[in-house]
Amino acid sequence: MIHVDALFKRHGELEILKGISLTVNRGEVAAIIGPSGGGKSTFLRCINGLETFQGGAVRVGPHVLSANLHPRKDAAQLQKVRKVVGFVFQQFNLFPHLSVLGNLIEAPMLVDNEPKESAVARAVALLDRVGLLAKAEAYPRDLSGGQQQRVAIARTLMMRPEAILFDEPTSALDPVMANEVLGVISDLAKADQTMIVVTHSMRFARQVSDHVHVFAGGHDVEFGPPDKVFGDPQHETTKSFLKEAGKD
Repeated sequence: MIHVDALFKRHGELEILKGISLTVNRGEVAAIIGPSGGGKSTFLRCINGLETFQGGAVRVGPHVLSANLHPRKDAAQLQKVRKVVGFVFQQFNLFPHLSVLGNLIEAPMLVDNEPKESAVARAVALLDRVGLLAKAEAYPRDLSGGQQQRVAIARTLMMRPEAILFDEPTSALDPVMANEVLGVISDLAKADQTMIVVTHSMRFARQVSDHVHVFAGGHDVEFGPPDKVFGDPQHETTKSFLKEAGKD
């Protein structure tokens, strides 16, 4: 489903990603953990074409992103990838002038020309799925952070993505709200939604993911099944990171 081959990314002379390769098959969940500054968020943004990269390639199904794509010249190719890969950001990014329902139906109607009646019906079903049907007519300013992130997930699902990238979806939330959001993502995993999740929740990574990747210094320093990475880490970076994470 998602195949990343030897991805290199730099800003000027600073190397952010140093030849990372990663594969996520359809229906799998990959968790990316590791210390800050390791390239986790940048890696996700390269997969979705939100950032260009200088070496390697990204393949999403039949679509390929190669190095040094131009945002305008290669817009059609980028759009094909974004059509099948959804992205859930840290900061929700809801449209403040639209209701919850309006946030969900905007893109399907404008991008896919979906009839309003159909879009509303699907939006209602998704809001019910994430436990927010009662908030359909509310505006983002009236919602808690956890509720806004659940709306953002529902909005992403409206585009019927084959895979979803989550960039630290609970980093801006308190523990109670974070658990609400992680519960929704866990339910998606049970439904075999293909996902890559950058997370600070070690419990979530261990319980929900099929494989865990530890990013540090622009490298994927260790990866494998959760029980192996958490129960018998081999790399010193993994050991020290998990030791520090266990203090939280």
